[in-house]
Amino acid sequence: MKVNKRNPVIHFLQCLIQHYDPERYWRYRDKVMAPTNGKFALAMNYIRLMYVKWCDAYNNASLGTDIGRGARFASIPDLPHGLNGIIINPNCVIGRNAKIFHQVTLGDYGRGEFDAPTIGDNVTIGAGAKIIGRIRIGDNVKIGAGAIVVDDVPDNATVVGPKARIITKD
Repeated sequence: MKVNKRNPVIHFLQCLIQHYDPERYWRYRDKVMAPTNGKFALAMNYIRLMYVKWCDAYNNASLGTDIGRGARFASIPDLPHGLNGIIINPNCVIGRNAKIFHQVTLGDYGRGEFDAPTIGDNVTIGAGAKIIGRIRIGDNVKIGAGAIVVDDVPDNATVVGPKARIITKD
C-alpha cells in the first residue's frame, strides 16, 4: 500500500493501519503540546493526541520504549536503529542533531522532580549507554556504547567505559 502524504487525514489512517511513522509522530507530539485557539484547532489536537497515544502504546508494547511526554527535543532526533528500548525521562532536554542508538536510557536517580540529564547539540549516544542524574552533556560529544555517565561532560569530548571517562577532548 502506498502512503498518501498529501492528504493528512488519509495519511493518518494509513499510518494507523499500515505502519508506524516516527517522523510524523514527533511532529504531532510537538503540536499536541502547543497551546491552541479555536474549536477546529482543539479538535485537530484531539486527533493528534489519539495518534500520539496510539504510537506510545505501540512503542511500549512492541519496542520496550518509553519517551516521557514532557521531554523536550530541539529537533527530531536521529534514531538509526529505531526506537528499540529507548527510555527518556519526562524532564529530559535534548539538543539539535542528537543521534541516539538503541537501548539508551536518559534517566534520573529518583530523588527529585527535575533530576534528568540535559543533552547538548550534535551529540551521539552509543547503543546501551546510560546517562543518569542531573548532569549536562556538552555540545559535539560522543558517548560510547555501554557507557554509564553520571558526571558532567564538557564540549567536544569522547566518553567511554562502564564508569564513563573522557578519552579525548579537543
